[in-house]
Amino acid sequence: MKHYFNPMSRAITTDWMLKELDVQHERIHIDLAAKENNTPEFRRINPMGKLPVLVDGDTVVTEVFAICAYLADKFPEKQMAPAISSEERGAYYRYLFVAGNTIEPAFTLAACGYEHPEPVTAGWGDLSRVHTTIEEMTPETGWALGDDFTAADVVFGGLLDFAATFKWMEPSPKVAAYIERIRQRPAYQASHSAFS
Repeated sequence: MKHYFNPMSRAITTDWMLKELDVQHERIHIDLAAKENNTPEFRRINPMGKLPVLVDGDTVVTEVFAICAYLADKFPEKQMAPAISSEERGAYYRYLFVAGNTIEPAFTLAACGYEHPEPVTAGWGDLSRVHTTIEEMTPETGWALGDDFTAADVVFGGLLDFAATFKWMEPSPKVAAYIERIRQRPAYQASHSAFS
């Protein structure tokens, strides 16, 4: 497997996921300042010219949350996802997809100083509903799915960590405590050491 990476990109989350899994892979550093992500060679791998990208044989996976889901399913013995037949799978999918489909778009728009003119027509609604959703979905103790840390925590918790770090939100005590539990994980610390 090849992981196309730069620590100043969203690839930090997929790097963290790979460290949680402790699986062998080749890290390929893409120099964003030198615009290596815009070369024809890289654009053949990912036409968006974005990081991260995971190449596993002939399979190319882009998008942070898709890569985390792919890796969790590729290595089921690492137990980073509930079994496909598990009743927990629905909640797991919700954590994976609410992050990219709802939370990040709403926060990105707000960080740019924009407000959707008709929030009911946007897939993410409005910031008030996003904050309520975050509060309701954040676990009081442990992890998103209970006692077991999974890719849902890398995705959902990782985005909350990012949002708090870059002042996209002021976390409630419950959310702040969850983020702190995330930050105590050795794999998180190894992947985020440049920001410590």
